Amino acid sequence: MKKIEAVIFDWAGTTVDFGSLSPVSAFKEAFRMNGIEVTDEETRAPMGMLKIDHIRTMLAMPDVAARWRDAHGREPTEADAQAIYAVFEPALMKVLDRHCDLKPGLLECMRELKRRGVALGSTTGFTSDMMAVVCAEAAKAGYSPDTFVTADQVGGYGRPYPYMIFENMRRLKIGSVDAVMKVGDTVSDIEEALAAGVTAVSVVEGSSVMGISRAEWDALSEDERNAHRERTAEVFWRAGAHYVIGRLSALPALVDAVNAARSR
Repeated sequence: MKKIEAVIFDWAGTTVDFGSLSPVSAFKEAFRMNGIEVTDEETRAPMGMLKIDHIRTMLAMPDVAARWRDAHGREPTEADAQAIYAVFEPALMKVLDRHCDLKPGLLECMRELKRRGVALGSTTGFTSDMMAVVCAEAAKAGYSPDTFVTADQVGGYGRPYPYMIFENMRRLKIGSVDAVMKVGDTVSDIEEALAAGVTAVSVVEGSSVMGISRAEWDALSEDERNAHRERTAEVFWRAGAHYVIGRLSALPALVDAVNAARSR
């Protein structure tokens, strides 16, 4: 197998926005404005998907659909998904620039990968308009991957489809999926990686699956942190991740270990 030539990162919860907080509040407000309440757990379950697909997935959840029937007297429809999205997008855009802080260790991780000659790509559940905000804020803080791809740049086929990864590979001129590592913080990141045939790596701390803000994390005892780490890692392992790391600072060493194993 080839050595790792490119690492493709997710954004919210992986490289920026510890805990992936920005979409959660916007999703909950959009459903509330359309007549029903949804939980954090329901909101986070499809995290990482293209946002309209995220809403469609939530509406198909049995408990959410039951609440919709109780509130509206009928099954949710595609028109309802579009109506929710019409509220969601402006709600997210209003707060997006407040949730672009870089995850701890990102810049050092990026420098180490670049020093090894590894290209940096990215995929996301955000649209191009949303990414214009996120990329600009991240760049101010020093993070700019070599390329980023959104679902609207590949015909709307976001996660779990593999096409954003393939477009990254085309732009970065990477000739084999064996040479690519995908790093994310959601189950849909893993599904995207597996569909593309690349190495799937999940980051535990600050992930959407963990669902804890930086302030909440900092306030926990080490025993409490370990309990959250174990719970989150188990979700990733069950979803099929090839590797699970605690934080971004561990990624360069993982790349070295994978490359060393492949050179034997």
